[in-house]
Amino acid sequence: MVAITGPLHCLSYALLILPPLLLTGYFLISFPHPPESLQIHPGLGSLPRESKSWSIYPEDFYEGGNYVRLPFGKVRYWLFGPENGQKIVLIHGLSIPGFVWHDVAPGLAKRGLRVMVYDLYGRGYSDAPQTTYDTRLYITQLALLMQYVKWDKAVVAGLSMGGAIAAAFTANFPHLVEDRAIIISSAGLIQSSDLPRTAKVISLPVVQAISSSLIAQKFIKYRMNSPNDPSLPVNPLHEIVRLQSAHLPGYNGALSSSLRDGPIRGEEKSFKDGVWRGRRLLIIHGTADNTVPYRYASIIQSLLPVASEVDGQKLAGCYSKIVTIDGGGHDLTHSHSQEVTEEIAKWVKASS
Repeated sequence: MVAITGPLHCLSYALLILPPLLLTGYFLISFPHPPESLQIHPGLGSLPRESKSWSIYPEDFYEGGNYVRLPFGKVRYWLFGPENGQKIVLIHGLSIPGFVWHDVAPGLAKRGLRVMVYDLYGRGYSDAPQTTYDTRLYITQLALLMQYVKWDKAVVAGLSMGGAIAAAFTANFPHLVEDRAIIISSAGLIQSSDLPRTAKVISLPVVQAISSSLIAQKFIKYRMNSPNDPSLPVNPLHEIVRLQSAHLPGYNGALSSSLRDGPIRGEEKSFKDGVWRGRRLLIIHGTADNTVPYRYASIIQSLLPVASEVDGQKLAGCYSKIVTIDGGGHDLTHSHSQEVTEEIAKWVKASS
């Protein structure tokens, strides 16, 4: 057999080597495509006026309502109460928007506090950006909102997931938070074993994709439009969740991502942070809470810094107090609104 030599031999090697080299070079030197713009879904304000949401949670549910456009979409907020009153921000939880403070916020305003209620991204009248709903998204939303309304500092109070947001916000933006905070039925430390099976299923990406599909949305809307049993009382908290799930294309994804990536779990560092030294934290929790079991109140308290001495220097601890609501479930702002309002007002004024 005669070996292939000379120019023909070189050409054969070139045909073998050059194509992959050229392809590799193309990918190395080609400039990437420009970043895609963030997809943003609208909130409840986009629904027709005949929607049930307008009768349960209208846009002017609280006085002093307005919108602000932030990098991740529009945010709906309300400011009310005496303008010279102590400022307090109320942060709602996972599924129910600012509506959840309906029996507490007006009472705080009547007691002389300047109250801000707002809807988290993906809930209520705020937009739902198609992004990861992690702690950073939520605390950045509040920081930018406070900057917009020109609030240099405020007391923060959070319910359920909002409690974890309040803790993380304090740890990351201590200069924006007064020396006291309030958390109610607070999430942030929930172990996977305590998460309901429904929550685990909802958090799965495949379930998120299915629930956001056109077919699933049509089915949910069909169920929502079915007449309710007149013999059963309508629970506005449950109704607003169903309305959002049926009509807001970004809502189910926001919940799913929040369960998977958000401040529901893993916020130990926020409660352990040294910024709590010299601060005061009120922890309100019900003994019959099946969503965030009552034992988490004392676990949170145990993580807070205690008074200590380092190299001869005395360091203050965090003064904390647990208010136990006997028989109280997870929706304390609804079931025990008077008690919650009184405890918040006393805490804010006692530490002024």
